[in-house]
Amino acid sequence: MWGWMCNTFILMQTSIPGGVGLTPSPLLELAAAIGSKRVSLGGEVGFDTSSVSFTKYNAGMVFNNPDLSAALMLADKGETLKLSFIQSVNPISGFTVAAEMTHKFTTYENTFTFGTSCAVDASTLVKARASHNGKIGMLCQREWRPKSLVTFSAEYDSKAINAPPKLGLSVALKP
Repeated sequence: MWGWMCNTFILMQTSIPGGVGLTPSPLLELAAAIGSKRVSLGGEVGFDTSSVSFTKYNAGMVFNNPDLSAALMLADKGETLKLSFIQSVNPISGFTVAAEMTHKFTTYENTFTFGTSCAVDASTLVKARASHNGKIGMLCQREWRPKSLVTFSAEYDSKAINAPPKLGLSVALKP
């Protein structure tokens, strides 16, 4: 146990974006993250100097293993808690499962989403997801030449009976 603790790398990242504009009261933002290969912590804060109020404050923690990744995030100024994970079931076929739970403290609303991903062959990826509120979605992505992708996606909301399914097509060409 002590061996891997001594060999981990601590990484610190801080950014302060800024700009020059016509407003005398700029928006200040600060984001920082610290962590290793296994555990990372981070947060961000936004402050509007004209209204003297915070525009955002979010925090998160990530735990990584070679076949599992889990994240816990506090977002929307502390109003939303998100917990998500992704597990590699079969690394050879690229089959993974994922889940996300979101809880809103102000409305006591919970959202659950489950998904899966599978590599059909070396150049085709299929993803699917379903949420507890009746929305299902799928995505099929094919690399038809190196770095060029064709993606088809669809989403259906079973509770919106009169609404048609949403369909999408994307083509990304790289030289």
